[in-house]
Amino acid sequence: MPDGRKLHLLGEGRLINLAAAEGHPASVMDMSFANQALSVEYLVKHGAELEKKVYPVPPDIDRNVARMKLEAMGLKIDRLTPEQEAYLATWSEGT
Repeated sequence: MPDGRKLHLLGEGRLINLAAAEGHPASVMDMSFANQALSVEYLVKHGAELEKKVYPVPPDIDRNVARMKLEAMGLKIDRLTPEQEAYLATWSEGT
């Protein structure tokens, strides 16, 4: 750059997790971005009434994103088994 700083371009400017690693494909990232966008919308609408701390994504937003993704794929969701609910309730078994 004119002032002497350097800019290192990785992955030809593409999303580095897709271009130079084994990152999540776009078909997974779209759900992450949707979750983030809807969570920001939630914060804009409800931020004044929230305590200043870290919150998980509201379950309704998470479920809505999953439902929309399945609809876009032409699929419908079924009911979770007790084992699936237990798995989702903990991080100890991975993601």
